[in-house]
Amino acid sequence: MSGVLYLIATPIGNLGDLSPRAAATLEAADFVAAEDTRVTMKLLRHLGLKKPMVSYHEHNRASAGPAILERLLAGESCALATDAGTPAISDPGEDLVRLCAENGVTVQAVPGCCALISALAVSGLPAGRFVFEGFLPVNRAQRRERLQELLGEERTLVFYEAPHRLRTTLADLLAAFGDRKAALCRELTKLHEETSRTTLAQAAAWYQENEPRGEYVLVISGAERPAESAVTLEQGAELVLERRARGERMKDAVRQVAADTGLGRNELYDAALRAAR
Repeated sequence: MSGVLYLIATPIGNLGDLSPRAAATLEAADFVAAEDTRVTMKLLRHLGLKKPMVSYHEHNRASAGPAILERLLAGESCALATDAGTPAISDPGEDLVRLCAENGVTVQAVPGCCALISALAVSGLPAGRFVFEGFLPVNRAQRRERLQELLGEERTLVFYEAPHRLRTTLADLLAAFGDRKAALCRELTKLHEETSRTTLAQAAAWYQENEPRGEYVLVISGAERPAESAVTLEQGAELVLERRARGERMKDAVRQVAADTGLGRNELYDAALRAAR
């Protein structure tokens, strides 16, 4: 019978946030798979534990994952721990979980800290529906492309960012989204924890003059829902045909009426074709 992979949510700053269940699971596991064995060693020492450890991180997951799976299939239990937060969330642990699922190994979550949820909760922005994007691409062209894909997203957006990329990311967010409401959550649960409820323009200006310090979670308000048009689809089609009668191309007429009324282009185009018959 195979063992169990336990996903241990570790503190994101305050050791007091480790749950009793997480501590008990670490003690009971046959071995620990750690993102950084030095960081996890400090946590184990805090708990008074000594456990066999293996390294599992972004740069060795292709080889370390199958090795861990082999031990699980042999009946050992493994506690997977990141440096901070919940494994498999914006983390290579996702690959190990998939590998276990494909091979019939039980995976159990031991819930606890997650910077994403903590930041969203204190942001003051709508938290009922949100989109988590993790870290944006490092390549600036790819990052801008990703932001363009999110331009019309109405749900609250959440990003992780490192201090040395914060200024560039804020500039790109402002250029893509305009001056939206934002919350910058820094060093969550740590000594210098800070949440700045601001706007993208104010945040970009502030960090041009002040050095970013610590790890950040950026919570950005979603796009505003377009106001419903007071013009019906049939009336919009008539406006399109009036423009057509003045010599405009159908494509141009539809685009302009859609912009003026808020009606959808495809629906407006189809309605205009029906009205012209």
